[in-house]
Amino acid sequence: MCAYAPGMTLIDEPPAFSTHRVVNQAPPLDGFDPLACDPALRSALDRHGIDDLAALALQAGSAEAREHGRLANEHPPRLRTHDRYGHRIDEVEFHPSWHWLMARAVDHGLHAAPWALGPGAHLRRAAGFYLWSQAEAGHGCPISMTYSAVPALRYAPALAGQYEPKLTAGSYDFGLRAPAEKSALLAGMSMTEKQGGSDVRANTTTAEPLADGTYRIVGHKWFTSAPMNDLFLTLAQAPGGLSCFLVPRVLPDGSRNEIRIQRLKDKLGNKSNASAEIEYAGALGHLVGEEGRGVRCIIEMVSMTRLDCVLGSAANIRIALSEAAHHVRHRSAFGHRLADLPLMQNVLADLALESEAATTLAMRLAAAVEAGERDLLRLALPAAKFYVCKRAPAAVAEALECLGGNGYVEESGMPRLYREAPLSSIWEGSGNVTALDLLRALAKQPSTKDALMSELDTACGADPAYDDAVRRLRGELDAPAPERARALAELLALTFQASLLFRHAPTAVAAAFVATRLATANHTFGATPISGARALLDRVTPT
Repeated sequence: MCAYAPGMTLIDEPPAFSTHRVVNQAPPLDGFDPLACDPALRSALDRHGIDDLAALALQAGSAEAREHGRLANEHPPRLRTHDRYGHRIDEVEFHPSWHWLMARAVDHGLHAAPWALGPGAHLRRAAGFYLWSQAEAGHGCPISMTYSAVPALRYAPALAGQYEPKLTAGSYDFGLRAPAEKSALLAGMSMTEKQGGSDVRANTTTAEPLADGTYRIVGHKWFTSAPMNDLFLTLAQAPGGLSCFLVPRVLPDGSRNEIRIQRLKDKLGNKSNASAEIEYAGALGHLVGEEGRGVRCIIEMVSMTRLDCVLGSAANIRIALSEAAHHVRHRSAFGHRLADLPLMQNVLADLALESEAATTLAMRLAAAVEAGERDLLRLALPAAKFYVCKRAPAAVAEALECLGGNGYVEESGMPRLYREAPLSSIWEGSGNVTALDLLRALAKQPSTKDALMSELDTACGADPAYDDAVRRLRGELDAPAPERARALAELLALTFQASLLFRHAPTAVAAAFVATRLATANHTFGATPISGARALLDRVTPT
């Protein structure tokens, strides 16, 4: 111990006993370009002539955006049911980082803007939604709801004419005011009830027609997405049956509609976003479409949000892969850099295959939306939603494990990605609901099978295992059975992914995907040896 002398300060203490030296830790993954290390997305954008996403990508990978994502989740929304004087206000308060993320999502046109733009807008928006979701996933919910509300709202042309211009407007105008006083609007969805869940025909919320053409809506909703938004598409039982209604939060005279937010859900993940139980206590709503045809209207919204489920899951897989690839590039163990160890290379290469296949499929579905390929989407979209969203938790868990104990610590950001991963598999129909939707499509629209097989046949002859998988899929499609619905959805998604990779990715990538997904029974990431694993890893590592 150093003896004390007059005039001596603590700074004179010799540093010989310093114990805290930080070595062999990966630097933060800040300021990277998520587009530069994503060959699947770049290939899709090149095919469709989209070249204006560089600025959005750089912002998504910036330290600033990543910090706002962290803060928005560490400071979740709060419900204020009453003001200081006892007036019912039903408002949700958000951290400033939430508003920062929302404003930039709208600035980049990731909400409903494509419906007011020309060719290519939906595909560009899909790519932007995928990139921006890598910064923070929770705020994608109100962005997605607003995007998907427009096609449903068009079943009521007068309402669409009134609200669509502000849903597609390029500004973020938060707060509860009369729609006419706002520069822009955001939409939400309010369908699920506690006794029915996905079985919306069991809904008990009622809609009573009034003399002025509006309806008085009474009932309770178990999950309402984005309760702070300006208007909701909701389902209620009208005299003519289950119907779709547009319900604004604020009425034209500036008074609050009779919507009560009972509580915010305490969710596993998606902490930045508010999900609520609400009560319609005589709220006024406007009929969308015809009485008794509510499911027909709302399914237009569900189709678009299912696309965003696939995009969001692909984005979650991709950012988890980026974190893991970045870590192993900088971390050493047992005298070797992790990225140089064959077994680690195989794991990351397998995750890279998962990511590339998910992204390529998501962008193909977005192109189908752009082109109006409804028959193809009717089968491919629920299959992709089933499979890609189910793969996300496993892929993110494997990526988290690549960071070892560091990945299990909140500061790494990986636990947030892991908690987020199951959501898209549940949202807009969980696994069984989505898989059975395939069977309904096959029964009602035989042309959907022809559209799908025409797509898959373009890659036949590329690989025997692929050809065998297509033959098995054709048999499943010819004789669909409820107990095989999940197997059918999985096989459909895998063959579709393989066909896209044969057409749009390097041969080595497509061959490795088939070898690990269609030609083997191994299902653990990294269990099947991958030829050229290091090259696959290098393709996707952030720089």
